[in-house]
Amino acid sequence: MKYFFFDIDGTLTNIHTGEIVPSALETLRRLEANGHMVAIATGRAYYKTTAFAEKAGIRNLVANGGAAFVIDGKLVRNRPLDREKALTVIREADALGYGILVAINDSTDVVMRDQRFIEQAGERREPTNYILKENMEWDDLEDIYKIYISIPEEEEYRMKNRDLLGHIRMNTPYFWYQHDAKDEGIRDMVAYMGGDIHDVVVFGDGENDMVMFRKEWTSIAMGNGYPPLLEKADYVTDAAEDDGIRNACLHFGWID
Repeated sequence: MKYFFFDIDGTLTNIHTGEIVPSALETLRRLEANGHMVAIATGRAYYKTTAFAEKAGIRNLVANGGAAFVIDGKLVRNRPLDREKALTVIREADALGYGILVAINDSTDVVMRDQRFIEQAGERREPTNYILKENMEWDDLEDIYKIYISIPEEEEYRMKNRDLLGHIRMNTPYFWYQHDAKDEGIRDMVAYMGGDIHDVVVFGDGENDMVMFRKEWTSIAMGNGYPPLLEKADYVTDAAEDDGIRNACLHFGWID
């Protein structure tokens, strides 16, 4: 039995259309029929992953950058960020005058103490429910799932604690902190199931998949992928839309 983990964008889906590649979906069903486990592995929040998983008929997943995992449709865990490290980052950004949004649960909700984030960076591109709490103290926050800071890229150097937690910027006037440990989520999920990590197979295409390409298991990169990822991969298959998942599984004999 193998444990297969698939990234979403550009791996299970056509990067140009965002649609699930038909041959990929067919291959997932064939893998399951052959007794293997199939799962998603994504940096997306859990709430943002469930609709895709349901559409694809996938009942296992690693989400929230490895902090959450689901087995047979049941959420087993979903950890927030390290609280003390998160508060350190928040306090520094606040002192420097940047706007801050904090996701205190796994949803579209974010809390803010003032309007600085929106004034400095505008509203987020994704659906967001902004909750203004002017009298809130940062220390009042119990769970912190994500932190959004309206800091321009050329000013990131001002934050001395910038690298205390994993952070991302995707062509936005702000960056955000979130878990970046899909490999740990995969390892923990397989251990929870009593499996052997050497039986893990991961498929990915992007820079954020670098972390889950580990020596302990088999790592397969899509042909349309991030060049350094291709170099790190055990095997490079075709692009997603060129039936890359199916072709790789045929190559290794996981399906016939």
